[in-house]
Amino acid sequence: MAPVFVLTIFIAVLCSVQGRSTGKASFERSEEDMELDRTSTNSVEEEDFSASTLIEKANRNLGERLGETRVIFGDIAVNTGLINADPCTARTCKWLKSSDGNVYVPYVISNPYSDRERSVIEGGLQTISASTCVRFLPRTNQKDFVDIQSQAGCFSYIGRQRNGQVVSLHRNGCVHLSVVQHELLHALGLNHEHSRSDGDSHVQTLTRNILPGMEYNVEKINTINLGTPYDYNSVMQYSRFAFSRNEQPAILPIPDNNAVIGGATQMSPIDILRINRLYNCRKQMN
Repeated sequence: MAPVFVLTIFIAVLCSVQGRSTGKASFERSEEDMELDRTSTNSVEEEDFSASTLIEKANRNLGERLGETRVIFGDIAVNTGLINADPCTARTCKWLKSSDGNVYVPYVISNPYSDRERSVIEGGLQTISASTCVRFLPRTNQKDFVDIQSQAGCFSYIGRQRNGQVVSLHRNGCVHLSVVQHELLHALGLNHEHSRSDGDSHVQTLTRNILPGMEYNVEKINTINLGTPYDYNSVMQYSRFAFSRNEQPAILPIPDNNAVIGGATQMSPIDILRINRLYNCRKQMN
């Protein structure tokens, strides 16, 4: 009986060791999975975040490396030397309108994107086309076009710039419907809502809560508002905590400080109206 007893004990110990080993391997796999979740380009949870939250998160360290595009107001690319001026009020920045009443904007999408990411980007372009007279079409040989690339962060120039103009949608954090809409609305000519020329009547800037050196991001500029009301629900409106240094509001809605602001996950009806008025679209001009 003794040999049988010893054999039984040996088998039990072996199973216990294997169980602990299997448990450890399982634990290591779950850690790797969690790491992938943390570094995922577009997690499920992020799809519910506003454009403001996603862009600010993706652009947190933008501009720290030599050679990166100069970006102001959070995600607006500018040419060297242009800091506070609104390019759209300084010169013509609208895309050309065709004789059929549509505005055709050629685009290219860089190769690094996955099929899913390209689908999100193209889906964002289609949502704009579905509500306006703007038609995004793959570029053939057009001189002026939008060049969608995965550069550092999320950013765009304001309006048509001539030749291939970069719209950056970095794979790690920028490929979301709301961000695609936000950046392409910049490329069409729209600016941030909180930067509107009449913004002081609708939002208060709390400079004491803004990161040092970032104050210019919430300055008002000479925008053309196209007779549209200020829109807290605009996909172009940043959140109350944008550029905050201390987790306190930096942009406060007034007179109702409790109004929801900067929470849009897609274009608002006023965003759509503004594009239609900017390009004198026949559809949905009410």
